[in-house]
Amino acid sequence: MDNRTLKKLLGEYRKGNLSEKKLLGKLKILPYIDMDFAKIDTHRCIKFGFPEVIYAPGKTVEQIADIMDSLSSRHENLMVTRVTSEQAEKLREKIPGIIYHQAARIVTTRKSKPSRSRKYVSVVSAGTADIPVAEEASVTLEMLGDRVKRVYDVGVAGLHRLLDKTEVLSEAACLIAVAGMEGALPSVVGGIVCRPVIAVPTSVGYGANLAGIAPLLTMLNSCSPNVSVVNIDNGFGAAFFAHLVLGK
Repeated sequence: MDNRTLKKLLGEYRKGNLSEKKLLGKLKILPYIDMDFAKIDTHRCIKFGFPEVIYAPGKTVEQIADIMDSLSSRHENLMVTRVTSEQAEKLREKIPGIIYHQAARIVTTRKSKPSRSRKYVSVVSAGTADIPVAEEASVTLEMLGDRVKRVYDVGVAGLHRLLDKTEVLSEAACLIAVAGMEGALPSVVGGIVCRPVIAVPTSVGYGANLAGIAPLLTMLNSCSPNVSVVNIDNGFGAAFFAHLVLGK
């Protein structure tokens, strides 16, 4: 259910083309669809303009396929995050035509449409090892209809690489900075630009990285006032928040 469908239903009811009984039957699924093992939030699209996103870990391929099948009757554009290559292959057998964005570990039911907006989000990664999380953010933004400019492998160990991209960073409406190890990149980016910077700590790093806790604490203690922080490896959450910052 989305705003367009809801308006159409109400219009058909006003014209007398839809009975009260049928209208109520349609609106019954407005809050959620009860599938026993999952309760799908059909109200999500009305709130955000995008249907509920499916998180793959912990679900069987059959459960993912059933949820996608239930949502596909109402929405063309679906997204599943944290999908392994093996899960993607099995999902293709059940749902032909799905697209697997391997670097981002995301499955979608259609390609993203090019954004007409001049505003863009710059997704910046400290290292190549941080790209899976950065790509999760980038692909999510593109599926939400936003423009993305990727700036990858520009960590503070070679600061000249980041400074070479100052123009791209400064002209972004919002930035997502993804970093593991000590997690210093978001503070540096925040010191360069006057836009919101969403920091994403990753679990990339040696032992004292503590699976992402070290960069998380660094980012939370940033002295750059334009830096906000999401959870470890949460590229999806950073992207959705950036989408809201853009005001879509």
